[in-house]
Formats: sequence, structure tokens, C-alpha cells
Amino acid sequence: MSGPQRERVLVNVGCGPRHASTLPAYFDSWRQLRVDVDASVEPDILADLTDLSPIPDGTADAVWAAHCVEHLYEHQVALALAEFRRVLGEDGFVCVIVPDLQLVAQYVAEDRLHDPLYQSAAGPITPHDIFFGFGAAIAGGRTSMAHRCGFTPGSLARCFQQQPFGELLVRRRSANFELAAVARVNPAKDDADRAALMTALEL
Repeated sequence: MSGPQRERVLVNVGCGPRHASTLPAYFDSWRQLRVDVDASVEPDILADLTDLSPIPDGTADAVWAAHCVEHLYEHQVALALAEFRRVLGEDGFVCVIVPDLQLVAQYVAEDRLHDPLYQSAAGPITPHDIFFGFGAAIAGGRTSMAHRCGFTPGSLARCFQQQPFGELLVRRRSANFELAAVARVNPAKDDADRAALMTALEL
């Protein structure tokens, strides 16, 4: 008879306030380690994305990084992805969600830099916000909200391909002007396994 199933661990980097979590329901039963550089959101671990040293090697089942990697400088992205890979176990995966600059660029080309694209919980979001960071938050003194790098599907894939992941899928989420990358330490067993994970992650 097998023993009780081990509790799975999710590292939620750039977690933000607890009440504002937008994690997929897939993670509801997981133990979450909330990581953020902003002490005001009361994270479990106060740390930068590029240094997750409080978390031992291979102890996480997943890393979730939604709308935080773009706040790094370009040269720091590889450091962050390397840390995500380090903390993952052999069956682990990471999901990174960033703005889709290629999709937003068409609005810039049409001279619609400040036209609202969609309504968020924090207010209307414009192409300028997507390229440079949410203007209202930055104007309110939260300068860490500035965007210091950006991604197209190809550039995001190349960042991951520099790390020792066994499989990478990049998806465009056009409704939200987002790109989502899911990288697994080891490849999926089959197409059904791969599809099930992507569905569970709402991608």
C-alpha cells in the first residue's frame, strides 16, 4: 500500500498582494511559497527573482512567474530562469507570462500609444503601459513597476533555450496581450499529458 501523496510545492515569484492572486485553480491544493521583492505584500520570502537562494535545489514542483520577468533588465533574465530551473525537481515545470510586445506593436504603429486596450482591476491598460510599465502605479511612487525589458515569441523562446529544460511550449494569449511559456525539466510522457497540463494552466 502506498503512503500519503506528497504535498506539491509551488513557488509563486513576483506574487503581489495575497488578495490579488490570479493563480489557476490547478494550484488550489498545492502549498504555495510566495516570493516578492516588495515587503508590503507580505511574501513568505522577500527576494529578487534572480536570487532564490532561500529555496533549496530541486524542492519545488512548479514555478509561476506572471508579469514579473519584464521588470528585470535584459541581462538579468538568464539569471532568473536559471534560478527557476535550479529550484525545480525532476518532474517540475515553470510557467512565465509576459506582455506580448509583437502584438502590441501594431497599436504603436497605428499611433495609438495611449489608447486603452483593455480594462484591468487597476484601471485601463494602454500600449504605453504594456511597453514601459503601469503608468498610474509608477506615478504613485511604485517605480519597481517599470518594465526594463520585453519579449516577442521568438525572443522569449531563445531565453529558455539557453537553460537546461527538456521541453518548451510558447503560447500567445491574444485576448490579454500576453505570451506564456511553459518549460518542463523533462519532456511530457505523451501529447495527452502535455495537453492536460496546458489546459490545467488555462493556456
